[in-house]
Amino acid sequence: MFAAHQAAMVDFLRSRSLLDAEQWQGLQDDLTGRSVGELVLAQGWLTKDQLLAELAAHLSCDYLPELPTQLEEGALSELSGQLARTYGVAPLAVSATGIRVAAIDPLNPRIVEDLTFALGKDVEVVVADPAGVEQLIQRHYGDDNAELEELWADLDSRTEEVDAGALSESEIAAMAEDAPIVRLVNLVLAQAVRDRASDIHFEPFEQVYKIRYRVDGALLEMAPPPKHLALPIASRLKVLANLNIAERRVPQDGRIKITLRGRPVDLRVSTLPTQFGESVVLRVLDQGAVQLDLGELGLPAAVEAGVRGVIRRPNGILVVTGPTGSGKTTTLYSALRELNAIERKLLTAEDPVEYEIDGIMQVPINPGIGLTFGRTLRTFLRQDPDVIMVGEIRDLETAQIAIQASLTGHLVLATLHTNDAAGAVTRLIDMGVEPFLISSSMEGILAQRLVRRICQHCREELPSAEAAWRQLGLAKPPPGQRCYRGRGCEQCGHSGYRGRQGLFEWLPITEAFREKITQHQSTFDLREHAKSEGMITLRDAGLAAIADGLTTIEEVLQYT
Repeated sequence: MFAAHQAAMVDFLRSRSLLDAEQWQGLQDDLTGRSVGELVLAQGWLTKDQLLAELAAHLSCDYLPELPTQLEEGALSELSGQLARTYGVAPLAVSATGIRVAAIDPLNPRIVEDLTFALGKDVEVVVADPAGVEQLIQRHYGDDNAELEELWADLDSRTEEVDAGALSESEIAAMAEDAPIVRLVNLVLAQAVRDRASDIHFEPFEQVYKIRYRVDGALLEMAPPPKHLALPIASRLKVLANLNIAERRVPQDGRIKITLRGRPVDLRVSTLPTQFGESVVLRVLDQGAVQLDLGELGLPAAVEAGVRGVIRRPNGILVVTGPTGSGKTTTLYSALRELNAIERKLLTAEDPVEYEIDGIMQVPINPGIGLTFGRTLRTFLRQDPDVIMVGEIRDLETAQIAIQASLTGHLVLATLHTNDAAGAVTRLIDMGVEPFLISSSMEGILAQRLVRRICQHCREELPSAEAAWRQLGLAKPPPGQRCYRGRGCEQCGHSGYRGRQGLFEWLPITEAFREKITQHQSTFDLREHAKSEGMITLRDAGLAAIADGLTTIEEVLQYT
């Protein structure tokens, strides 16, 4: 859906001749993973008024430079909150035969088709400021939380506990298509995406059914729905992901592509049979939100220059290391995007493919049919690639083929799970890779973490933090050092944090360091040598982030 929206925006810009040749080239170079409209505005090629007016002319509809502050009662009663949120529209006027709506995404063809069918009226879409339309929807249709609680109360009174084992497949399918369940799932997904969730967890326990979602690395719990909704909700999610709803004994994986609040979102689905029912976890792959650009990852200047220097080389290995959820994949995608040009052949082996990038051949690993990382990489070498990305080096076979590829003239980008940059070397040696092969193929190692950023709306200075500084290994704060915290406000959901900040440890492989690798030195010795050559450790990067007022001592303690 994101790709379709991008294509529609490109067709609109092309048909109206709004960009010159140089701007088109810049757009093509910067297209992947970002909204075309946002890019055009960010570059200053068009103003928002110009873009929206041209879009209205392209769609042969009206453009409203200013939206009303209050919607008509008749129009509000005609369009339910569910439809308004699902399609991202605000009703402006209604007649006996038609309804006029302002849309967040007027290029979405489903708005007219689906609303015409649902309302039995002709639908006229007008173009307006998307942010203004979203504010109107929020103001007039209330908060998602209130609607969710009303819906759960209604379902609690109407539905009773059922024996999942006694239901036929057709009965389970009917439950999954029940209108209140469909509405409930859409509301939960919409609220999680609105709150910038990266994962959504549906978890059955003996006495309660929990829904939690992860925002900025921390899990938040929604008000729990009735326990007996576990089976209908799981079945609805499986229907959306084209999974087998009758199979509840083995794990299943799938994907959901859905429009939420007028915005296309891709969800990766994983089901897991548990003692009390199926646990379902959704990974939110919001292709419009991710910024696949090395310059926008927050890399320090020296680290960014080092990474760019390595990926410009014709061969060698760049390893990005860190725990799950530390942003390794985003960093590698950003590097691939820098390299994605017509004169290069790029191949990736991923488990699974998270973001679809035009111009790159991406292969999803499937061990169930024998398509392992090792087998895929061996095939890659016969596909005449220039750059290869390995989603994760997990075993000796994958490591050996990656090294072989780098030594035969290919640039290899890969991830590893280690605690720091120096640990990547000893991890490969522990797998069975010869030290001399590592020293001759490795060009750079980037270790990274993601820590929560202090909310800038409620940031305040912390009066005393001696105990926390001692935990960081410092007897007292450095002279003049200040540290901050978030007090908690509406902007950050009273958590004190909003967004995340990367901490990076860059280890360039120098000739002296290659000698240390061939001597099979320990992780500690490798780290100390790298520090003597000027490497900034993750802890040092964390201290710098504290000094800049970006994060808290507690976050740095937790992640470094």
